[in-house]
Amino acid sequence: MSTPLLEAWNVTKRFGTDVAVDKVSLTVEAGTAVCILGPSGSGKTTFVRCLNFLERPDDGYVLIDGDPLGFTRQGEIFHEVRPRELARQRRRVGMVFQQFNLFDHLTALQNVVFAPCKVLRRSRDEVEARGMALLERVGLADRAHHYPRELSGGQQQRVAIARALAMEPRILLCDEPTSALDPETVHEVLQVLGNLVVEGMTMVAVTHEVGFAREVAQRFVFMEHGAVVEEGPASRLTTDGVTEERTRNFLDKVF
Repeated sequence: MSTPLLEAWNVTKRFGTDVAVDKVSLTVEAGTAVCILGPSGSGKTTFVRCLNFLERPDDGYVLIDGDPLGFTRQGEIFHEVRPRELARQRRRVGMVFQQFNLFDHLTALQNVVFAPCKVLRRSRDEVEARGMALLERVGLADRAHHYPRELSGGQQQRVAIARALAMEPRILLCDEPTSALDPETVHEVLQVLGNLVVEGMTMVAVTHEVGFAREVAQRFVFMEHGAVVEEGPASRLTTDGVTEERTRNFLDKVF
């Protein structure tokens, strides 16, 4: 069997005596999408942040293409890497946040090309050409020279998606990418993310958009109290299709 693109094993994260993520494991094959659902405070966001070491797991490990994230491995022994090496490893993992986190003083295009120029040391002409292509990909080529304040929330989030793609990640993590948007702009962001999955982008998305999960993802994971309650094919995300009562109760409330 081929190596999964992402493998998380027994990931655990504690904040003091509070166990936010409790021995959560997840395998994601290349070219597939997994949606993580659950009520507020269930550990979804913390788990996803552990997948790119924005939160360092207290136990367990994360592998990208079979290589440990945050560590180097010699046999069965893991050695923690220095911050510079961790930053290099993280380039394979893109992240789209709840808040857009764009630089207010930079245009949409400048936001997209900033990291490839500074981090990857690519030429300005090469990066700007790709940046324009990415903005076109998310439907914003005509807004390339607009500042964030001149864009709607949905447009800002699409710029943030283009910015994440500019680093050419192997996998894209999305943490409630539509939670800060008004209902009228949610669809445009979900459409962009759905198109990326269709085009072959590997994705793990924390979302409360059950319809999006059922339509786009291959698998779902339902979490509560930091642990996985149920997982399975996303096509089963209906009150009649899930097996756990807690998952069914959640779906009853969000539908």
